[in-house]
Amino acid sequence: MKNILVTGGAGYIGSHVVVCLHQIGVNPIILDNFSNSDSSAIKGLKQITGKDFTVYREDCLTPGIFDTIFQEQQIDGVIHFAAKKAVGESVEKPLYYYENNVSALINLLNSMLTHGIKNIVFSSSCTVYGQPESIPVTEQAPKQPANSPYGNTKQIDEEILEDVVKSGASLKSVALRYFNPIGAHPSGEIGELPIGVPSNLVPFITQTAIGKRKELTVFGDDYDTPDGTCIRDYIHVMDLADAHVKALDILDNEKSQGYFEAINVGTGTGSTVLDAIKGFENVSGVKLNYKIGPRRPGDVEKIYADGAYAKKRLNWEAKYSLADAMRDAWNWEERLAQR
Repeated sequence: MKNILVTGGAGYIGSHVVVCLHQIGVNPIILDNFSNSDSSAIKGLKQITGKDFTVYREDCLTPGIFDTIFQEQQIDGVIHFAAKKAVGESVEKPLYYYENNVSALINLLNSMLTHGIKNIVFSSSCTVYGQPESIPVTEQAPKQPANSPYGNTKQIDEEILEDVVKSGASLKSVALRYFNPIGAHPSGEIGELPIGVPSNLVPFITQTAIGKRKELTVFGDDYDTPDGTCIRDYIHVMDLADAHVKALDILDNEKSQGYFEAINVGTGTGSTVLDAIKGFENVSGVKLNYKIGPRRPGDVEKIYADGAYAKKRLNWEAKYSLADAMRDAWNWEERLAQR
């Protein structure tokens, strides 16, 4: 059985990938410092899979942590999620984001090369495109200056991966540039559980609907979009998790010693913030209390994916709708309220 190290494996996307890996007979090994995740995710994974996974409760910046794991476990590849991810926070704390998101990858790659581990799937983001010149966005779209330090860390990390491959190192890497993950596992056992005030739209929607938050603020309604609010490509987290499994297949089948590729992972459909709010209201039957506020620093006006290459290269396309994702996110929030 293959062993795949999943950094940030107790986090939102990572935990759903752990489930998908288990379902195909791969053994996930989790590394997470639980700074932006909760130990309840491990219990949820046990409920879904019936298995106790190996968990290293450590930080990617801890000296020697990857050497320890690679010595103790027979690792066949890595899926690297562990990073800070809030656009607004990154504007306020840029050095914090560069240290966490860039230094952690460097630590990981140094150890991988030392121990002869060649395969890595990297958690990238559509933020590498900045505000794109045209949409839908293809993988060939020129990268614009990042709108936030968070987005810039993803650009830098991709450049690091590409430069390591160009240096002649035996490293095979796929960077998945995802758009806006939402939703939860259909079981309601795992989902997005932000620490403190949510920075992403959908958990703020569900927390407002359940009564945890007084109201939701929509950041700007004067953009050049149909209703004036930002446009995003909202992708169900289970679709996103499936794309990671498919990316591992690419690395397994790639014959070259050094390889880097970036692939968009999105639905190919753009929805405004108000579309998302109305979609949630339709699914849940709950009327949301929201107000229009000023634009938020670092936000891109509109972006959504061209998914043609992902379909061709990964043999993947999104199966879940926006309504499906809102249904599962609300089910998850209601389950949390019962705990």
